[in-house]
Amino acid sequence: MKTKIFNTNNDWTGLAVRLTLGLVMFPHGAQKMLGWFGGPGFLKEIEHLTGHIHLPWIVAVVVIFIEFLGAIFLITGFASRLWAIAFGVLFTGIIFTAHIENGFFMNWFGNQSGEGYEYHLLVIGLCIALVINGSGKYSIDKFCNLRT
Repeated sequence: MKTKIFNTNNDWTGLAVRLTLGLVMFPHGAQKMLGWFGGPGFLKEIEHLTGHIHLPWIVAVVVIFIEFLGAIFLITGFASRLWAIAFGVLFTGIIFTAHIENGFFMNWFGNQSGEGYEYHLLVIGLCIALVINGSGKYSIDKFCNLRT
């Protein structure tokens, strides 16, 4: 059975979707992995995810790697379908571990105990579009014509 994970359409849609998702996620991943943009860095983020969110350490490591490496690979267009699946699973988990109790809406006016999950649903929607479409124009997937 042939896999189509690296196949992509040579269109602008894949490019726009993967750059949007990758460029939005990169600062979050860089905060967690490198401490950039005022973030905690790898060790402090592991401490937060295991101590406050109560994730197993291996899950915490995977979360950080998905947000950091996944964003880079989305920006470059390498294996975008795989990274979109990873981000979709990650953000589904984030909804159910940290945001579901706050309802749908983000905390625009500061009157909720935390943020809702509307942003997370947008990310999941972008992930679904990438899984369907692939990386699009100017992607490593397209450039290398990786087909198995």
